[in-house]
Amino acid sequence: MEPMNRRQFLRHVGTGTVLASGIATGVHADAVAQKQNNTPQKSKRTNRIALATYSFWRFKDGLKLTMEACIDQAAEMGFDGLDLLHMQMHREDDAYLRDLKKRALINGLDLCGLSIHQTFVSPDKDVRRRNVEHTIRCIELAYKLGIPCMRLNTGRWGTTKNFETLMKNRGIEPPLAGFTDEDAYPWVMESIEQCLSAAENCGVLLALENHWGLARTPEGLLRIVKGVHSPWLKVLMDTGNFLENPYDKLEMIAPHTVFVQAKTYYGGGIFYTLDLDYTRIADILRRHNYRGYISLEFEGEEDCKTAIPKSLALLRQAFGGT
Repeated sequence: MEPMNRRQFLRHVGTGTVLASGIATGVHADAVAQKQNNTPQKSKRTNRIALATYSFWRFKDGLKLTMEACIDQAAEMGFDGLDLLHMQMHREDDAYLRDLKKRALINGLDLCGLSIHQTFVSPDKDVRRRNVEHTIRCIELAYKLGIPCMRLNTGRWGTTKNFETLMKNRGIEPPLAGFTDEDAYPWVMESIEQCLSAAENCGVLLALENHWGLARTPEGLLRIVKGVHSPWLKVLMDTGNFLENPYDKLEMIAPHTVFVQAKTYYGGGIFYTLDLDYTRIADILRRHNYRGYISLEFEGEEDCKTAIPKSLALLRQAFGGT
């Protein structure tokens, strides 16, 4: 081997130093990246805000808008999506469903939720069977509309005939004579289980709401969801349906939540009024990495033309939108 001159030696040493430095830097970068990957990161995404079509109607005489009008007004007000109340649909034929999908697309709205009414709280097997059939039919409607999530209730005993009386009683009603709530839990879980195959086949996630009946408490709601134990049954969080100590209860159901309906009460509530802290609720949901929709359910006495835009601004601010 020929001896190196001074210039060759310095070039050789310099190259080695650079290589060693590069290797060390790369190892350090890999270590930092690995550490970052193992550290939970808060999502920078904001929640999209939808409008529940119920917000226009609120079961008040003369206010039941068509779905076409709901789509147009929601888009004009600046919402990202629409959460359809099944009872507001005046048709279910395929041509009507296709027209709704097209109208929503043209208006830049996602059809993101379908809320239905059914009850599985009945000792009558035939009543439960009919409600299962209704639920499956609605799952298929959601599929045709391209809606990925459908709201369920447990249903209730129906021993309180007047809804205003039910509200005065904080959603509590006595069971049918000879029965208890313990009898009803298996009815509800078995009925939901009969709907799961249709939900999976259609790709429609079922979301059980903390509503009246067995899901009036977080314990009752989670007992059903955990008892069914299916990836196709999760929780719909309604922010206005826990009437006492709501935040601790919302925290309990947040880990299982896939859809949120957020109530506002401008002008005073139709049935009751809650002073909800949406910044606090947003913090609860962020802690559990909730990235899904926030669907406004306006339930106040104020004209919806002024109350709904105010509600949208409130939710945008709380959930990080503009």
